[in-house]
Amino acid sequence: MSAPDTDQRMIAVGRLHGAFGVRGEVKLESYTDPELSIARYQPWILRDGRGGERSVEGVRVRTGGKGLIATLPDVVDRDSAEALRGTEVLVPRSVLPPPGPGEYYWVDLEGLRVVNLEGVEFGTVSHLFDTGANLVLVVIGERERMIPFVQPDYVQGVDFTAGVITVDWDAEF
Repeated sequence: MSAPDTDQRMIAVGRLHGAFGVRGEVKLESYTDPELSIARYQPWILRDGRGGERSVEGVRVRTGGKGLIATLPDVVDRDSAEALRGTEVLVPRSVLPPPGPGEYYWVDLEGLRVVNLEGVEFGTVSHLFDTGANLVLVVIGERERMIPFVQPDYVQGVDFTAGVITVDWDAEF
């Protein structure tokens, strides 16, 4: 299901947490693994708390004492850096590398239909969240279901061509 619309979806890869020092550097929280790989995925789309977006290229990222520090080309003083506090860092899905075997980007799973082994359709994946122990699929259909994304215990297969995730999950649960 790597349809053009999925490839162009914006993926949150980090968040800016305000100024670091006085020269316009910003503290950066990366959602990528490894963290420093966030620098490879550019241009960044910066989305502020009001939903305003702007594109930025040429961002440099380094490791600081307590996390990552980013230098953005047009941010040159502490006030400008502080104004970015809470800004999301987004990139188009298309710039991310293909996932490895048995790995998935959450955005690629969103919107897929979910069917159990008996053929009962549960609905579509709304989103996923991480409990710390495992990921959970939130499936919206005639009602909401939360299904642990644990392979092969509950998730039996993901078929992007058919747009279906097959699960071993009781329809009554």
